[in-house]
Amino acid sequence: MPAPQPRLRVGIAGAGFAAALHAASWRRVAGVAVELTGVFSRSPHRRAAFAQTHRIPVAATWEELLAGADLIDICTPGATHAALAAAALDAGRHVVLEKPYTGYYGAGQPGEDGFTYDRAQALAAVQESCRRLRQAAERCGKMLGYAENWVYAPAVQKEREILQKSGGQILRQLGEESHSGSHAASYGVWRESGGGALATKGCHPLSAAIYFKLVEGQTRLGQPILPARISAHSHRLTQLPGYQDCGTLRTAYTDTEDYGQMHVTFSDGTVADIFASDVVLGGVSNWIEVFAGNHRTRCNLNPTDALETFVPGAETLRDVYVVEKIAPKQGWMRPAPDEDWQQGYHQEAQDFALAAVEGREPLSGWRLGETVSLTLAAAYLSASQDGRDVPIPPPEK
Repeated sequence: MPAPQPRLRVGIAGAGFAAALHAASWRRVAGVAVELTGVFSRSPHRRAAFAQTHRIPVAATWEELLAGADLIDICTPGATHAALAAAALDAGRHVVLEKPYTGYYGAGQPGEDGFTYDRAQALAAVQESCRRLRQAAERCGKMLGYAENWVYAPAVQKEREILQKSGGQILRQLGEESHSGSHAASYGVWRESGGGALATKGCHPLSAAIYFKLVEGQTRLGQPILPARISAHSHRLTQLPGYQDCGTLRTAYTDTEDYGQMHVTFSDGTVADIFASDVVLGGVSNWIEVFAGNHRTRCNLNPTDALETFVPGAETLRDVYVVEKIAPKQGWMRPAPDEDWQQGYHQEAQDFALAAVEGREPLSGWRLGETVSLTLAAAYLSASQDGRDVPIPPPEK
């Protein structure tokens, strides 16, 4: 008779797009009996609708969500992440933290906004926030996972295998996440999102680039290779006086950028160039390319050509999901056979569930989240100084 599966009760904080992705992924976990015990959102209407759609009980309060869960999956706006994660850890719960891991959202000073905030102060604040999260996780001995799905994408994990088995040295990397603009209400408002394209899109290929160098360092040298310096630029292209609005791109940005680029130099002198924007039509563009001394790999998360379909009119695929951010659905299309799987969401939930019950760190944990957060904060400091090379503080040991 097979041994009973370990049980894991998961409570979801947030009731938006990310929460829906996570809810579906938790239900595909194998080897652990995951029970979704509640969803909490500040909006009673949204949490009730989410609970009905995903067949999850409603938690009327944050305290009720905590009481019924072993793990809290935080999918709320970024400005709430650090405080909620620390509270859940202090309550003795495992935590999965959606991106951003942490950031700077203002110190409550009058007139402070995404244009005027002190970037050096922000970098120091992010360091302190990372320290508090790490200490909270160490105090309670619980897992703190950073929900970076790119790490778990099959293409990225295959390149990880190639790196480890071939002993390759990465010399440069190119990566991008871009599309036509987020649908989230908080996006474009710095106090809620902590930044624009750099923080919310650039974080993904940046995380993958850092992950690959961490893997390479441990494989070849027995120690991580970390990002050391960064030069960055950010722009508000849809806010230019001469911008011609065709109605195809989001333009509602209060005080954040819609395009950015980062040039990262690692501690071994190798480099990565990361691009992120909200001004790209044709669906989501998610990819990273690795140029090593013994191989070259391009990881295409989206789009992929596993399935190609031609339809003469949009009506044909009216009831068929194709891929995120694509319209109209006609002509040659590349429907994703399983988009969540190819972008790593299911594998991410699987790893977090096993890490929680086995008492180990996940592939994407606080170390990666901390490194990415410090790199992004340094990027905004650089961008505010016309791209000056800025040192990236290393994560504390």
